[in-house]
Amino acid sequence: MIGDIIGRPGRRALQSFLPALHSEYNLNFVIANGENSASGLGITLSTARDLIDLGVDVITTGNHVWARKEIFPYLDDELPIIRPLNYPPTAPGRGFISVGNVTVVNLIGRVFMKEADCPFRTMDSFLEQIKTRNRIILVDFHAEATSEKMALGRYLDGRVSAVLGTHTHVGTIDTCILPNGTAYVTDVGMVGPMNSVIGDNPETVLHSFLTGMPHRLSVGDGRSSFNAVLIDIDETTGKATNIQRIYREEPE
Repeated sequence: MIGDIIGRPGRRALQSFLPALHSEYNLNFVIANGENSASGLGITLSTARDLIDLGVDVITTGNHVWARKEIFPYLDDELPIIRPLNYPPTAPGRGFISVGNVTVVNLIGRVFMKEADCPFRTMDSFLEQIKTRNRIILVDFHAEATSEKMALGRYLDGRVSAVLGTHTHVGTIDTCILPNGTAYVTDVGMVGPMNSVIGDNPETVLHSFLTGMPHRLSVGDGRSSFNAVLIDIDETTGKATNIQRIYREEPE
């Protein structure tokens, strides 16, 4: 699972590191959050195809999936892009996808975020509906609050293979296997510029904080870092057996 990919610098870092990781770890399946892959805000058909061509099997998103209307028709298309399942069913796109023996689910949090259906009850309903399908179920929980992410991990422990947090762009050090076999991390982190504030140019962010005025943010520049987690899953049981953080930096 690869963290939020930020604009061109993030796509460049993906190109730099993902092929080598495929070889090093003999990867079977790759998920990446792509909601900021287009100039740091939103996703387009072009950037989605870039990620897929670089080896991403499923693209998850979050609240910024709606930033570029041109992607809307393709959210119901054959491209492997999903948006949060707990958005209204009338919203474009789908909230989960099954590829081979793997099902990937996207959820969005409610604490400090815009209104959405309860992610806990949404997953209860979803798991009841697909109980005869794949044992391997991976959840990208795109949420702001650490407590909400941790609570969902505990709530789904033993019922899904992994709960993987995205959205805050800062990788956390709490990778673990929960007591009933679910891999968990509060935030995977981001793939994007190191000289930035969560991916954005520091000067534009500071201007916004210091003046309180609306200000268009821009993607940072310079070297990028690559944040991901690698999960081993027992295909028979769907339980995770290991999770480890993957971190790389572009050379100076």
